[in-house]
Amino acid sequence: MQNKSETRKHLLSFINYVETHFDVKVKTIRSDNGREFTMTDYFNSKGIVHQTTCNETPKQNGIAERKH
Repeated sequence: MQNKSETRKHLLSFINYVETHFDVKVKTIRSDNGREFTMTDYFNSKGIVHQTTCNETPKQNGIAERKH
């Protein structure tokens, strides 16, 4: 990925891949409050819960990065 603007395309592709190849639904996505993850309409239509970490706590900011 060259730019953060490509995140939406890759995330949609990943969700589609997981749902078709493994026959499961994505239930939760955890991110670090980045603007590139603001797809609330899409998440709501698919029933995906979008969890974000707190901005001011450095311990939680590392959690999202380790999960990826």
